[in-house]
Amino acid sequence: MVSRLAYTAVAALALGGAAVAQNYTAGPLKIEQPWTRATPAGAKVAGGYVAVTNTGAAPDRLIGGSSEIAGKVEIHEMAMNNGVMTMRGLPDGLDLKPGAKLELKPGGYHIMFMDLKRQLKEGEKVKGTLTFEKAGAVPVEFSVQSVGARAPAEAHKH
Repeated sequence: MVSRLAYTAVAALALGGAAVAQNYTAGPLKIEQPWTRATPAGAKVAGGYVAVTNTGAAPDRLIGGSSEIAGKVEIHEMAMNNGVMTMRGLPDGLDLKPGAKLELKPGGYHIMFMDLKRQLKEGEKVKGTLTFEKAGAVPVEFSVQSVGARAPAEAHKH
């Protein structure tokens, strides 16, 4: 029987070395699989996605970030209101309650990379920083998935 790890390694090689998102830890915060999507040439914005679990006893707050690829990074919310998609910045960020998992994903809360400095290409990794009220600045790498990706590459394991 082939182990799941061996299967994953073979699958990653078969995908031509597609970027696989990583996990990070900052004190009681577990930061899982930061990722973004490839962008067309000339695009000025991109969304970033990540899951953060607060394993501690005290709350924290995701308040922003920065990236080598963007002039500005903000926390945003996308919602459907009466059939109309709305997007708004969240200048106060997002609460991370003790024991809770916060998921930033397409169609909801997300990181907004604004004033992109260049095109994002599938398979690359881009450096960034997530900023938390208590945990501070946490360096991460966002894996760039396909233009239409709905989840990071690791989410498609079988």
